[in-house]
Amino acid sequence: FCTLFDSRYLSRGLALYDSLRSVCDSFTLYIICFDDIVQDALQRLHLDNIVVIALECMEDDKLLSVKAVRTAGEYCWTCTSFSIDYVLKRFNLPEVTYLDADLFFFQDPDILLQEFHESDASVLITEHRYTPEYDQSVTSGIYCVQFMTFKADGRGRNVLDWWKARCLEWCYSRIEDGKFGDQKYLDNWLTMFEGIHSL
Repeated sequence: FCTLFDSRYLSRGLALYDSLRSVCDSFTLYIICFDDIVQDALQRLHLDNIVVIALECMEDDKLLSVKAVRTAGEYCWTCTSFSIDYVLKRFNLPEVTYLDADLFFFQDPDILLQEFHESDASVLITEHRYTPEYDQSVTSGIYCVQFMTFKADGRGRNVLDWWKARCLEWCYSRIEDGKFGDQKYLDNWLTMFEGIHSL
């Protein structure tokens, strides 16, 4: 698993970690630290099953070129696809599942990953599943960037590279030309790409 957060989300990130520790037999959580407070806190805690990654390790010239024109939240959204890519490549993993830092698991998420593996897909996405009276899919998107898996194969790389390029071009906390943050880009993946499974 990989996630990213700054000090404003540190308590949530620790709750996510504790939930994984309580329901998973084994796991590794790669955490990209968006400020020094998070990095220092995690290093002092010496938690099992986590890999602490400084933001600077992941940032490249392309990301740095847009950092100044994005809010802190928008920059986190911009970096989501890049964090998945970084963890896949840096640690030579066959696949990685991105988790929003404010998720909490009450059961082993392996049941979700089993469904993904049985689908023989390369990318897993999850729907918002809004109830009708609160449906925001038109503005916020059909799918939620909260629990996504990417395999490091050709199909997975194709989708991830496309998503990275789009988020670099435009990733803002506003609705514009059918886009919203990093999320609305997922709306058409089932028809645009091969190897996508909706959980």
